[in-house]
Amino acid sequence: MMSTNQFKYGFLYISLFITSLFHAQNSANGKIVDAKTNKEITAVEVFINDNNIPVLTTTSGSFTVKSDSIIYKLKFQKKNYALESVEITQDNSNNLIIKLSSEKVSSIEEVVIHNEKTKFKNKKENPAYRIMQEVWKRKRNNGLDKFNTYTYKEYEKIQFDANNLDSAFMHKKIFNKLDFIFDYADSTARGKMALPIFLNESIYNHFGQNKPNKKTKKLLVAQKTSGFQDNQVIAITAKNLYRDINIYDNTLNYFDIGFPSPVGTDGFSTYDYNLTDTVSIRGERAYKIRYQPRRTEVLAFQGYLYIDTDSYAVLEATLKSTNKININFINSISTELEYDNPDDETFLPKKYVTEIEMTPFSKKKTAKSVIAKRSVDYSDYDFDKPLSDTVFTRRKEEYDDRFVDKDDAFWTNARPDSLSKEEKGVYEMLDRLQQTPKFNRIIKLTETLASRYYNVTKGIDLGPITSIYGKNEVEGDRIRLGARTYFTQNDPWRVEFYNAYGFKDQQFKYGVEGRYMFNRVNRFMIGGGTKRDITQLGVQLTTEDGILSRSFASSTVFARGENASLSSVNQTSFFTSIEPWKNFQVRVDGTMQSIKSANPSGFSLMYFRNGDLRKTTNDSHVTISLIARPGATFSQTGVDRYEHGTLAPTIVLKYTRGIEGLFNADFNYNKLQFMFYKPILLGSWGKTLLNFEAGKNFDTVPLALQNIIPGNQSYGIVPNTFAQLNYYEFVADTYSTLHIEHHFNGKILSFIPLIKKLKLREVAFIRGAYGSLSDASKNINVDNIKYSAPDQQIYYEYGFGIENIGFGNIRIFRVDFNWRGNYLDRQDVSKFGIKAGFQFGF
Repeated sequence: MMSTNQFKYGFLYISLFITSLFHAQNSANGKIVDAKTNKEITAVEVFINDNNIPVLTTTSGSFTVKSDSIIYKLKFQKKNYALESVEITQDNSNNLIIKLSSEKVSSIEEVVIHNEKTKFKNKKENPAYRIMQEVWKRKRNNGLDKFNTYTYKEYEKIQFDANNLDSAFMHKKIFNKLDFIFDYADSTARGKMALPIFLNESIYNHFGQNKPNKKTKKLLVAQKTSGFQDNQVIAITAKNLYRDINIYDNTLNYFDIGFPSPVGTDGFSTYDYNLTDTVSIRGERAYKIRYQPRRTEVLAFQGYLYIDTDSYAVLEATLKSTNKININFINSISTELEYDNPDDETFLPKKYVTEIEMTPFSKKKTAKSVIAKRSVDYSDYDFDKPLSDTVFTRRKEEYDDRFVDKDDAFWTNARPDSLSKEEKGVYEMLDRLQQTPKFNRIIKLTETLASRYYNVTKGIDLGPITSIYGKNEVEGDRIRLGARTYFTQNDPWRVEFYNAYGFKDQQFKYGVEGRYMFNRVNRFMIGGGTKRDITQLGVQLTTEDGILSRSFASSTVFARGENASLSSVNQTSFFTSIEPWKNFQVRVDGTMQSIKSANPSGFSLMYFRNGDLRKTTNDSHVTISLIARPGATFSQTGVDRYEHGTLAPTIVLKYTRGIEGLFNADFNYNKLQFMFYKPILLGSWGKTLLNFEAGKNFDTVPLALQNIIPGNQSYGIVPNTFAQLNYYEFVADTYSTLHIEHHFNGKILSFIPLIKKLKLREVAFIRGAYGSLSDASKNINVDNIKYSAPDQQIYYEYGFGIENIGFGNIRIFRVDFNWRGNYLDRQDVSKFGIKAGFQFGF
């Protein structure tokens, strides 16, 4: 399964790659003279493009201006002279001669100042407030919930356009042998060029049943992607940008960031509303209400609401971000919504159009950027017609790669509107590009950065490239080289392996794992593998069972204090898994392993068994895992799936049974573990990440098999660990931990003058752990005096962080300040610490 972080990496790499092609410096120079006398003029203000602030005030008759973005227009202004504007192209940017003419008083037109924002003594005097009160009283729900059954059709179109192109950009060397793509570019209203670079069309049939049991199904009927059918990174990244929204909700989800809805019941705490007109919308009379945020620094929208004058239903709405939007890689967001209202209580979605402007470099309107536009049309609603149970049954053909392949005749009939000339050109252009070696090399580079694997030949990838180098106390400098099979994104089988070498211990390590999936519908799968490696146990409570799940310890280059508590593990595992229901997995793992200290002089795993002193723990166990991801959405159907960004929770219940005597195992034991993780949007106050874990060892086991409260002695930020705990500081038979982390999205810092200009965001967190360790579990270990549980009181840490640190639109650095709350009388404890890391997200 592709992690959310991998998608964040993928989005960043793709954004950087595409927009770096569009980013270039430009300059212009020349002389400014009087149109009558041809004498040079000084003290002239020079403006770039549509900026209202001059970039230069001349001190001589010559001028030279430079800009990080492309210059397409210059304006020249001087008192008693008429304003002069000049269009700039690559051919005329040098040695310009600007002639300013004297301005006559009679030529100045009347100046009119408009101010749409009307002030009221209180909101009750505002007619818009009275209208919005009626909307809240009659708050509508999605009409699909009121019918016994329903069906409808969805047509989705996602298009990426390269924006703000000009002739200088088109002549860059990178486009040698690729210049034919500009034949497909289209002129914008500002005289710039927009080049379509990606187009994805999808058609879905939706089925729903509310009574007697609630069932839903979204069936992909057809999909057509311009040139990227085999490129999961670009296609999935495109779909991952969008979330479905309901204008009546108090919070609207964009990029898993909460924006207050202008139709929400608490809208007046964020927005000012003004009734501007009464208009006709599809034959219905509607109030036109303009809304805008009270404070431009907050994450909020501006735009118009169109409210039916009789039913007070939302007919249409426009949402546009402010110029000061504080989201990484994003310059602007705009959404247009249309609703049908079949009765006084419900609405049905009719059409959604969302446009996102992305660039990592600059928030200027003239910056090179990518416009990502998604339009969704809903049609063919049908209600209360009997639906067979087989409609909701997953069928094998739905998971066939060819299931969604349709011919041109199908698409011509299926589209609600025909494609524009430019949209049709995307398919043709990408087909031509795929025949160009240079383009394929660019795509290969982009995919390597995003997937972390480099394709060497058909079916073989090397990587992950981010795991090549690591360092720890036992191995010193460590080199790791790995590979995997990869034929298509829907491979039913995969083999992965790696070799590693430590220059300090001078030992080779290895790992290999294979997986095969028999059925794409219920994802029935088997697999197995083996490894011999140095690892850091005790950094995760609810551990992953895969052979190749990697410990961060081997890549911890910088850490506080000495860390010699590493283990040498020889492990062989086999597993089988199945999804009997959607997003619910049952997995059974069988594992045999031997564990010993990788550094016996600095860290002991020795224990007593039947009076004998043992240094190696031999273990054989079976684990049954129940894993639920309600609401999660995935793409692809092979052994590896790629998850779309959602707020879906993760729920895990695991039972482990150790079997003494099986393959020379030393212990019988029973262990039960539970984990719950959920991101929660809290309106304009940001997002909370909640992680709760609990577990119990019912039998006495040595340290190598115990529950370790996860510490973090690195200087990096590691989720769900305790920043101020040392490794193995707390050991527990029975444990529970809670991590609460809240991201305010700049809500507080936006009130502080000067600081708010830095666009920093604040994070607050608290972590707690409680557990117990029996005397028997202490006494079985040789170093029994060292180990204890947080049983006197709940161990806790707290602190705050500053995120969104960076420049321009790249703000991916975070710094945390951590305080240890108690157990301060222990030796070698760290009461305060600073940790830092990168967050590849919006």
